[in-house]
Amino acid sequence: MTSWLVRALGAILLAAALCGTAEAATAYDFDFVAIDGKPLPLAAFRGKALLVVNTASYCGYTGQYDDLQALWERYRDRGLVVVGVPSNDFGNQEPGDEAAIQTFCAFNFDLDFPMTRKLKVIGKDAHPFFQWVAAEMGHRGVPRWNFTKFLVAPDGAIMDVWPSETEPLSEDLTLAIEAVLPAQ
Repeated sequence: MTSWLVRALGAILLAAALCGTAEAATAYDFDFVAIDGKPLPLAAFRGKALLVVNTASYCGYTGQYDDLQALWERYRDRGLVVVGVPSNDFGNQEPGDEAAIQTFCAFNFDLDFPMTRKLKVIGKDAHPFFQWVAAEMGHRGVPRWNFTKFLVAPDGAIMDVWPSETEPLSEDLTLAIEAVLPAQ
């Protein structure tokens, strides 16, 4: 084999090994653990759209929790599930344990959408869901900061990614959500 072909094949095999998600076809192939310790398989939401957001309690974007809750309340009856994924990967802005995160979110934002345990969302130890998104979307599928938003269609395909500065109730994001939900 030519050296470029060997290098390309090696890179593909390395990427698949690092991601560990080569056989994952949709977001519904991934499981989380809920913030309360119970299983949170995404397969439980099969047929619904998901907005998965990596979150942090002490970030300049933490106020977006209000709008995430508003999105959840506005669209959940049409099939949207907002899933918060606390992470301490950026700026040490989620230093507490799950109990502290739950208390913070309940007291300050009265959240009731599903939340996972605190997880890694970047690097080789990232949760497999985030590795899959990076494999599917390339560089733009890797969170750059807290409150990156990942929209998954009802068929489980990753649709798009919005950066932290995109407000959850922005026209761009809400139009994309409405496009993947059944008409009213």
